[in-house]
Amino acid sequence: MKDHDGLTPNLLLHAYTAGIFPMAEGRDDPEIFWVDPRRRGIFPLDGFCISRSLARTLRRGDYRVTVNRDFAGVVDGCADRPETWINAEIARLYDALHDAGHAHSVEVRDLNGDLIGGTYGVAIGAAYFGESMFSRRRDASKIALAWLIDRLNRAGFTLFDTQFLTPHLASLGAIEISRADYQARLRDALSRHADFNAPALPRDGQSVLQRRTQMS
Repeated sequence: MKDHDGLTPNLLLHAYTAGIFPMAEGRDDPEIFWVDPRRRGIFPLDGFCISRSLARTLRRGDYRVTVNRDFAGVVDGCADRPETWINAEIARLYDALHDAGHAHSVEVRDLNGDLIGGTYGVAIGAAYFGESMFSRRRDASKIALAWLIDRLNRAGFTLFDTQFLTPHLASLGAIEISRADYQARLRDALSRHADFNAPALPRDGQSVLQRRTQMS
């Protein structure tokens, strides 16, 4: 579980507890560098915005959601774009974290069983560090995100770190906070316990919507 440059899964976990995370310049760049943003993106776990169109998508029965069934497939889907920070070493390291029970994926499939979207991240204590998401069909990544946030709430997580705030994430309810605020929230979350694997899968998207409405 050690790469050529000495970066191990355990070191990666330690980095997350310090508030930093790795990236590469591109798919074919073997170098990995550490990032500690001055402004941090987070998702308030009670602040996920579900538009009317997304609500209609969630109610449709033309998809299936699973958890931790195809972690490598989700990472590959996230890296399958012209510009990506996921190189082979990063993919391998997160696969090792998944094998050790620290990294998790949410997969969205169509009724033929094809992977059409998903998201993955790392869980430590009651902190969840979202890494990336992808779509091969409209709203597939939003479906994955809705089911992920539902799971994080039911599992007892208190912090959902999105690393950066993009316009897309902001439209869904993510916000930006200072590094000092993030570090305080991180320390609190790391002192708590949450179990990503504990909640049962919702019966359907309507169940996810109902819980979200009850929290609003």
